[in-house]
Amino acid sequence: MSGYINRYAVALLSLGVLGLGVQWVISQENKPQPGAQQQQMSPEQAAQMEAWMKLAAPGKEHEELKAMSGTFDVEVSFIPAPGAAAQVSKGTEKNQMVLGGRFLEGRFRGEMMGQPFEGIGYTGYDNLKKKYVSTWMDSMGTMILVQEGTADATGKVITFTSTMPDPISGKEQTMRSVLTIVSNDRHTFDMYGPGPDGKEYKCMTNVYTRAQ
Repeated sequence: MSGYINRYAVALLSLGVLGLGVQWVISQENKPQPGAQQQQMSPEQAAQMEAWMKLAAPGKEHEELKAMSGTFDVEVSFIPAPGAAAQVSKGTEKNQMVLGGRFLEGRFRGEMMGQPFEGIGYTGYDNLKKKYVSTWMDSMGTMILVQEGTADATGKVITFTSTMPDPISGKEQTMRSVLTIVSNDRHTFDMYGPGPDGKEYKCMTNVYTRAQ
């Protein structure tokens, strides 16, 4: 796990800031520049730039994610079907804030169903959408899981939703996951998916305990 970046939102934000800068440069090149005052942005351009920069700045939501920075021992409980016994395995995840404190990067190593397993996830908060965003990719697939979510009033429980194709039928299915920041030394991740009857059931629980 760790889920949870929206690369498109970041790209749009970066392009927006870049576009303002290019627009300003072009406007300066197309008019006389007798003095230093001519080099300044117009009030409209400055206001637009300020708005974009506010959207780009990390906030309190990003501070909450910092609690999960560090190295954690992970207990993974995978439940293959409703009512089935959990398959328990161990792993380690190293988390760090990246890109100026905007995203939590998680790199997991362990095993899944008796096979070596590793995954990489990014979790952040999109100031434009006002939602938490997450991606996950691992060694057991070729897709990238993209999720969006919101937090409860405490900011410690984040519920994500996503859609992904069923590997057998190919039909789209809805997945739900809940990230709970218990403390700086412990957090959990629960994933829910549809069972054979289409009803939601908990298919995975990860417990993260700080190692250092």
